[in-house]
Amino acid sequence: MDLKTSGRLLKALAMSALLAAGAAQAQGKYVLISHAPDSDSWWNTIKNSIKQAGDDFGVQVDYRNPPSGDLADMARLIEQAAAAGYDGVITTIADYDVLQGAMARVTAKKIPLITINSGTTEQSEKLGAVMHVGQPEYDAGKGAGERARAAGVKSFLCVNHYATNPASFERCRGFAEALGVDYKKATLDTGDDPTTVESKVAAYLRQNPDTDAVLALGPNSAHPTLKALEKAGKAGKIYMATFDLSDEISRGIRNGSVKFAIDQQPYLQGYVPVAVLSLMKSKGSTDIVSVSSELKAHPKMAARLREYGLEPVYGARHISSGPGFVTKDNLGKVEKYAGQFR
Repeated sequence: MDLKTSGRLLKALAMSALLAAGAAQAQGKYVLISHAPDSDSWWNTIKNSIKQAGDDFGVQVDYRNPPSGDLADMARLIEQAAAAGYDGVITTIADYDVLQGAMARVTAKKIPLITINSGTTEQSEKLGAVMHVGQPEYDAGKGAGERARAAGVKSFLCVNHYATNPASFERCRGFAEALGVDYKKATLDTGDDPTTVESKVAAYLRQNPDTDAVLALGPNSAHPTLKALEKAGKAGKIYMATFDLSDEISRGIRNGSVKFAIDQQPYLQGYVPVAVLSLMKSKGSTDIVSVSSELKAHPKMAARLREYGLEPVYGARHISSGPGFVTKDNLGKVEKYAGQFR
């Protein structure tokens, strides 16, 4: 090898090293902190989504949660994340008052924060977050209630398995106000133990036999509620709706015991924040318009959305993941991935 060729080779190797170093620098380490206890299987979809986003964007994403769902423990996890040197933090606003101090520690260190799932866009902005990715809870509940009212429903029971999260009551309130009833009188705090949920729902319906409808706030309350209705001989006779999807809920929609499921497309709540934070880091920009434009055009993300039949709604700053309604008419499109990517 002559000196000229050797020189070109050395330059190429040096350039490759610089590009590799740049790529490594662009990569990041992120964490998603949820309010969910270990027993809440609904979050498996989000766990799957952050893993796929990490693969697609070449970054590391950790998942953290308080094992029992205790919000004080969640606040400590957020504080730990602020001290751990993450390139970005993703978290829910399960309780604004309890968590705002912990989130302030994140933003004080100039660590980008994205809020997801529970909470509002207004709260997210007050916390200094880049954006909020989720489903407007009150609007989703109200939309469900309007469907029920159109079907002749005048009274209902809201089965709340995670009343520790204040935002959960917005779902009940929206449904109730669409019917013109008091949501507080119609809401049952059941906890998430399946046996307890089933017994409390059964007792309520015995004491209130004229109840027209039941709204469950997710699989953890929907599954035992379905059992209670079946044992009472009311499955398919009482108007039942639920938030979120699972194999059991899909079967209920198919056999008519569940009228519809309110789909907030949780996959987007994990994938989109990871994608946004990764693009912000690689671009060295916090310009949401520019980042959102690149996000929409990203081939790997586009392929995921096509495969799973997902449709985010892009706002000027925030991105909505729902609500959508899953009925018998469109069940086939989503049940293939229910509990996994839907």
